[in-house]
Amino acid sequence: MRTTGIALALTAASVLTLAACGAKSDAKNVDSKGKGGVSLAAAGSAEEAGGMDALVAAAKKEGVLNAIAIPRDWANYGALIDGFTKRYGIKVAVENPDGTSQDEINAVRTRKGQDRAPDVLDLGASFAQSAAQQGLTAPYKVAAYGRIAEGQKDAKARWFNDYGGYVSIGCDAKRVKECPQTFADLLKPQYKGQVALNGNPTKSGSAFAGVYAAALASGGSFDDIQPGLDFFGKLKKNGNYNPVESTPATVEKGETPISLDWDYLNAGYGEEFKSKGLDWKVAVPSDGVYAQYYSQAINKDAPHPAAARLWQEYLYSAEGQNLWLKGHARPALMAAMEADGTLDKAAAAALPKVAGTPKFPSEAQTAKAKQVLAAGWAKAISG
Repeated sequence: MRTTGIALALTAASVLTLAACGAKSDAKNVDSKGKGGVSLAAAGSAEEAGGMDALVAAAKKEGVLNAIAIPRDWANYGALIDGFTKRYGIKVAVENPDGTSQDEINAVRTRKGQDRAPDVLDLGASFAQSAAQQGLTAPYKVAAYGRIAEGQKDAKARWFNDYGGYVSIGCDAKRVKECPQTFADLLKPQYKGQVALNGNPTKSGSAFAGVYAAALASGGSFDDIQPGLDFFGKLKKNGNYNPVESTPATVEKGETPISLDWDYLNAGYGEEFKSKGLDWKVAVPSDGVYAQYYSQAINKDAPHPAAARLWQEYLYSAEGQNLWLKGHARPALMAAMEADGTLDKAAAAALPKVAGTPKFPSEAQTAKAKQVLAAGWAKAISG
């Protein structure tokens, strides 16, 4: 039950729960100085932190990175966490792995000054933009910042896109006689009680994207998400909507035999549960092609500012980007890495196939859509 992002420029083609009561941070390196006397908490690049060697040393001294809402089975995050720890010897403590973007923002707000506050955030782009506007995130340019495409990063580097994918339809082919291929198919009576979302769209970006995609498939537009709410209202009325929030556990148990989710998650389920006899099929609906990115950001008041910045450098290294790719997600640097020969070609070839070129909502359109959802979602599915 995670979140979504914004523009996806495509190339061809936990877990430790932290202590319940946090005290004010006493991290000794918060005021450590980088280049020119800049504190690590204010360093806007590795150079300002004194260079990569100095950043690595400071992060190792902190010894821990507080993360939140990044499940190990989400876009290969488990391999990223293990890779970071193996390379730097820094423990990654992940709280509330199945949390939403809003949960992340709430944690930043309520734990300000506490040593259990999250250091880093993985947010749907609309949530990342909102967090930046609220002054919650720190400007930081990773070494690869210049290679991130325009439109996929904040001009002030308060957030930047990391990985993305398409809204897709996952289907348990052993429980569903004929798997749906489009949003129009989902309205058929044969799918009674089977169509689920990965969370509540007012809190979860992946579910939000599912409603937006449904709007595009139902005569709506990026300026008009209401047809998406109406679509789910019809699903509810005809009994096809399944209120159970789709997760790996509900997929494995057969509780959510049809799930609208990111293609990289649905593709991952197909691989993960194949050995257990699950035949999970994935289709990107041609009538609602919708793709988005998630975004990275650093908590402005991160209790471990050096580890937070080093984590970002790792994620945007070729190793980090290719690990997301191996999780069937399309990394932000995919085009740049394909050009310089550092892209994992086998992993790229294994991505779910799509037809057509998606378009993307602007920040203003996304904000408006979120407002419409907040006001009308409960009513849409109450009938």
